[in-house]
Amino acid sequence: MTTKSRAKSTSQQLVELSTAAPQVMAHRFARLAMSSSIPSAGDRQEFSGMVAEKQIAFTQSWWTLCLEMSKAQQAMFVSMFQGPAAMSKQFAMLPNRMEKATSRAVAPIHRKAVQNAKRLSHTPLR
Repeated sequence: MTTKSRAKSTSQQLVELSTAAPQVMAHRFARLAMSSSIPSAGDRQEFSGMVAEKQIAFTQSWWTLCLEMSKAQQAMFVSMFQGPAAMSKQFAMLPNRMEKATSRAVAPIHRKAVQNAKRLSHTPLR
């Protein structure tokens, strides 16, 4: 995947995320406002699930970011022993590595937000 197409996919992920997240929030806030003092089983499942899914998505995101950054640091460290040309090459590759890390780190959060937006768009408010 070229840098330009990866950048497009990352920006596309961010646009979709910025659209899906408010939709999910609006649906859940409306559902919370409409629920009685004793929420239904579906409401309880939705409200408890939204906490767990965020923890999982953010953990996956941070883990992915840490792995990608470790790979970049390792490549930079190895290049230090291979001479100035290798280090120069690693420095030139740094923007691509950061773009890749960003794209992969945003993916779990994006995936869950878009899934929720699709699912909740078909779920009627009661």
